[in-house]
Amino acid sequence: QVQLVESGGGLVRPGGSLTLSCAISGTTWNFNLLGWYRQAPGEQRELVAVMSGGGTTHYADSVQGRFTISRDNARNTLHLEMNNLKSEDTAVYYCKAVYGKDYWGKGTLVTVSS
Repeated sequence: QVQLVESGGGLVRPGGSLTLSCAISGTTWNFNLLGWYRQAPGEQRELVAVMSGGGTTHYADSVQGRFTISRDNARNTLHLEMNNLKSEDTAVYYCKAVYGKDYWGKGTLVTVSS
């Protein structure tokens, strides 16, 4: 049973930084895809950043240059470093792993506000 648990969300001021983590358990570390998605109130869930099994990354235009996705193979953990945060980054952030099928975490709330 693959399980994903996000952490690291919270309240941060505009221009600030935050790093999210996603601990993945229950399987070997051979995913087809790992990624971060977010859902703002009243909006659909959207892609933030993804990483292929080979390490290729892709970012949404809105976060390009500000966010960085990375993986720690030794700890089976996925990270999302977020810099220069804006109010429009406020959302629940979800971790996703594709391993035969899609697996999702329950999300962590990021609020960017002064």
